[in-house]
Amino acid sequence: MKSTRISRRQALGIAGGLAVGATFSTRVKAEAPPSEAITPALIEAARKEGQVVYYTSVDLPVAEKLAKAFEARYSGISVRVERTGAERVFQRIGQEYSSGIHAVDVVNSSDAAHFIVWKRDGLLAAFVPEDVAKFYPPEQSDPDGQFASWRVWLSIIAYNTSMVRSEDAPKSFADLLDPKWKGKIVKGHPGYSGTIMTATYELQRDLGWTFFEKLARQNVMQVQSSADPPKKLELGERSVMADGNEYNILQLRDAGRPVEPVYASEGSPMIVGPNGIFKAAPNPNAARLFQSFCFTREAQQLIVDVGGLRSLHPQAKEKPSWIPLKDIKTLKDDAAAVEQQSAGIKQRYTRIFRV
Repeated sequence: MKSTRISRRQALGIAGGLAVGATFSTRVKAEAPPSEAITPALIEAARKEGQVVYYTSVDLPVAEKLAKAFEARYSGISVRVERTGAERVFQRIGQEYSSGIHAVDVVNSSDAAHFIVWKRDGLLAAFVPEDVAKFYPPEQSDPDGQFASWRVWLSIIAYNTSMVRSEDAPKSFADLLDPKWKGKIVKGHPGYSGTIMTATYELQRDLGWTFFEKLARQNVMQVQSSADPPKKLELGERSVMADGNEYNILQLRDAGRPVEPVYASEGSPMIVGPNGIFKAAPNPNAARLFQSFCFTREAQQLIVDVGGLRSLHPQAKEKPSWIPLKDIKTLKDDAAAVEQQSAGIKQRYTRIFRV
């Protein structure tokens, strides 16, 4: 197996996600294999291997619950969860493969562009779970069957309900430029977060860099992770967040914390986190079984209930308190474009916000 060919720009800056209606695209074209069902033979082969190694950037409580659910369903097969940020997942795999270490079986990343690079380097195995073929929109799986959209979430505006009345809250990205919000806004950084990189790409494409130039004059509190703005909002350190994970806000609100999501009139950036299997997976049968499980209704309902995430599986039910994903106006992304433009986006963003 050849090592990954990862440039410095890719290692430090690749980020992306694909919105509903967008298309996974790479420079590599093969032929998608037929879908595969979970069979007794596959389960038996997986039990002989005894474990599956899962590298993921999803929140640790979600990853651990997913692992336990899989282990409960398929006794005798353990899941070793290795959870870290998407960029670190990407860098770790690059370092391991460059050293001839093939430890990972299944990978999940919040940066869809990572899968473009892994596929381009010939590292991913073609495998289509039965549920993906039956239930998922065709545009949400790689045309060559090497990965598919496992989780979906949004980057949104939100506000602290103890500090801002609903009638006064911003309703759009344009509203964030109102002088009344000066010194009251928090947001993430695209140089650290794949989610924020994707959101920044979509917003500069659709609203222009002028939006960010004006926003920078609002004395914005700049943080790193897309999970940081919801935390600052909950603590009351800022009354409004310009971007951040929807799922953190939904979890906090459902727990009774004083936060409320805002779905901007211009559209909310959507992020997609695919799953894929590596060709050199040390536990290939357990990898296929785990990948299949991840796309079942059971697993998809789990990421909704535990993680506050959205699902593309039509049988997964969103919580009644949520606005259905289908009713939210979203911004579409192009993972290939994000890969190509990420370095320039980070440089311009850093220059504008001086961070």
